[in-house]
Amino acid sequence: QLQASGGGLVQAGGSLRLSCAASGRTFSFYSMGWFRQAPGKEREFVAAITWRDSSTNYADSVKGRFTISRDNTKNTVYLQMNSLKPEDTAVYYCAARPSSKHAGYDYWGQGTLVTVSS
Repeated sequence: QLQASGGGLVQAGGSLRLSCAASGRTFSFYSMGWFRQAPGKEREFVAAITWRDSSTNYADSVKGRFTISRDNTKNTVYLQMNSLKPEDTAVYYCAARPSSKHAGYDYWGQGTLVTVSS
């Protein structure tokens, strides 16, 4: 089970940190991802962090502004979002992929809304 939190209303240029707490599984053996879905748009990839060595990758639209990290002792993955823009407004979802898979995410959180005002 994944529980995302930390969304809210922020002005352009501001920052937010999203958290995704995992329960019920061995978190350290899951790669984690953040996705977002803006109104009227399809869900898109934002960032991911692997289980093996915590390597990361980002969508071009957020590179240099967002940072994904994980704390396996707390079973939590974070998304630090800086220099937010109105186009970052979306519902943000965290997702988990077991180490046995190389693509796709098996588990999804409920989403947390981020609204960036101009």
